Amino acid sequence: MRILKDILFKVAIESINGSTDNAIGKIEFDSRKVVENDVFVAIRGSISDGHNFIDTAIGLGAKTIICDTLPNALVKGITYVTVSDTNMALAFMAANYFYNPSAKLKLVGITGTNGKTTIASLLYQLFQKAGHKVGLLSTVKIMVGDTEYKATHTTPDSVTINHYLAEMVSAGIEYCFMEVSSHGIHQKRTEALQFAGGVFTNLSHDHLDYHPTFAEYRDVKKSFFDHLPKTAFALTNADDKNGVVMFQNTVATKRTYALKSYADFRAQILESQLSGLLLKIDGNEVWVKLIGTFNAYNLLAIYGTAVELGMDSLETLRLLSDLESVSGRFQYIVSDAQITAIVDYAHTPDALENVLKTINDIRTSNEQLITVVGCGGNRDKTKRPIMASIASTLSDKVVITSDNPRNEDPEIIINEMEVGIEAQNFKKVLSITDRKQAIKTACQLAQPNDIILIAGKGHETYQEIKGIRHDFDDMKIVRELLEQLHK
Repeated sequence: MRILKDILFKVAIESINGSTDNAIGKIEFDSRKVVENDVFVAIRGSISDGHNFIDTAIGLGAKTIICDTLPNALVKGITYVTVSDTNMALAFMAANYFYNPSAKLKLVGITGTNGKTTIASLLYQLFQKAGHKVGLLSTVKIMVGDTEYKATHTTPDSVTINHYLAEMVSAGIEYCFMEVSSHGIHQKRTEALQFAGGVFTNLSHDHLDYHPTFAEYRDVKKSFFDHLPKTAFALTNADDKNGVVMFQNTVATKRTYALKSYADFRAQILESQLSGLLLKIDGNEVWVKLIGTFNAYNLLAIYGTAVELGMDSLETLRLLSDLESVSGRFQYIVSDAQITAIVDYAHTPDALENVLKTINDIRTSNEQLITVVGCGGNRDKTKRPIMASIASTLSDKVVITSDNPRNEDPEIIINEMEVGIEAQNFKKVLSITDRKQAIKTACQLAQPNDIILIAGKGHETYQEIKGIRHDFDDMKIVRELLEQLHK
C-alpha cells in the first residue's frame, strides 16, 4: 500500500486541496487506464492535454489529481495537488512509488544522436559475459536479466522506467544500461533517477521536428550531464565538437574517449574488414567482430564505461573481442550468389554517411554498392534532401523508397528527398514507393560480389502507414528475395 504524501516527496508542490493521508492505487497519466483510487497526473503533451481528461479520470475512480492548473469546479472527496511542472512531478512520484530503485543498482545512461542502442546493448552483453546480473532499457528491447520485454520508446515514461528498474532490483541485478533520448530528457522522464554514469556518443542532424533549433537539441543533451551527481562519471567523445560542451556544468568525474584527439581512452584502427576490426586500445591489440569506424567509437565508449565501473582493462578487452553485433545495426548476410546485403538503422544524415563510408572503405572497386533508403513521415523534413544527396553521392545506384510514412503521403516524402540529388547523380537514382518492390529492384540490379545496403529501419519488424503497423522485416525480405532471384 502506498500513501499519497509519501510519493509526493521532493515534488515541487504549489497547493493542495484535500487530504494527502489517503491510500492510493497506481500512478497514471493516461486517463483511459485509470481505475479506483488511482492518482491521475495531467500531462500537457504535443498531441493532447491531460487537463482535458481530469473529469474522465475522476469518473473512472481517480481520487487524486496532479495538475498545473486547477479545474474550474472541484469535486468533493478528490485531492487536487497543483505543481509547476507535471512531467517533473510524475518523475519524482514514480521514483518514490517504486522506492527509488535507481539508487539500488548502478545505472548508466547513454545519450547522443547515433550509437546509443549499440553501446547500451553491448554493455549489457559484455557485463553478462563477465558474470554480472544486468538490465537493459533500449530502443530494441527491455531486459531484466534474461527476461525480455518489448520496448515501445527509446526512453520510456517515468512510471515504466521505474517499474522495470524495480523489477531489476527484485531480481538482484547489479547494473543497468539505458538509452537516454533528447525527448526523454526534455520531458523529464529521467529526472529523479540516480545515475552512476553518463556517456555521450556524438551529435548530428536529428529530431529538429521536435526541437526548434540544433542549439536546443544540443543543450537538452547537455542538461543530462548537468544533473549527474559527483559520485558519477561523465564519459564523452572528444572527437565530436560538442563533446566538450557536455562537460561545461557537470560535477561528475570527467573522462574522454577518442580515435583522433588526446583522450583518457584512445584507440587506433589497424585493420578494417567486412569480418571485423583490428583495434589498438590503450596500447593493446584486440580483434572485434563489429565493423566500421563508427563501431570503433562505440567499442571505445564501452571499454571506457566498463573500466570506469571497475572492470579490469585486460578482461574488458578480452570480452570486447567476443561481442556480437546488435540486431539491425550493420547486420549482414552473404547470399549463395555472393551478394552481400546489409541492414542498418541509419536514419540520420550522419549515420547514413558513416555506414556508406565504412562500406566504401572496405570494398574494392570491382563491385557495385546499391543503397535502398527512405525517410520517415511526421519527422524532421529538413534531413530528407540531405539523406538523398549522401546516398546518391556515395553509392553506385540508389533506390529511394518509403520508410515509415506514418500519416504523410510517401510520394511527397520521396519528392522532398529527390530535391537533394545533384545533377550528375540523377542517372544513379530510382524512386519506388513500395518498400518491398524497392528492395526487390535492388536485388535484381545486384550481380555477384555486389553490396546492397538497406537503410533506415534496422531492427524494426514493421512499417507504419496511416497509424497501422504492418509486418515488415528488411532482413527477412532481402534474404527471401535474394534466394528467389539468384538461385
